Amino acid sequence: MKKFIALALTALMLSSESAYAAGCLKGAAVGAVAGHVAGHHAVAGAVGGCIVGRHLAKQKAKQEKQEKEAAEAAQAKQSPQPPQSAPAK
Repeated sequence: MKKFIALALTALMLSSESAYAAGCLKGAAVGAVAGHVAGHHAVAGAVGGCIVGRHLAKQKAKQEKQEKEAAEAAQAKQSPQPPQSAPAK
């Protein structure tokens, strides 16, 4: 059973995008420690932590993208386009 869970976790990590791998790894580490402390369920904690870590990383990336787009829109609204000069004849 442990071997199956380890293989499933490895497959999940390999199939995840590299941008969210850090969220998975951090979550898995925290989940493994919490699972171990809670009663020697480190593998189950690592799997759950990986899932939660990836979810939180995706939320953070989405929020950062929205903030960046809002800042760009506000900047474009504040600085009007300079008038175009007429071509010289």
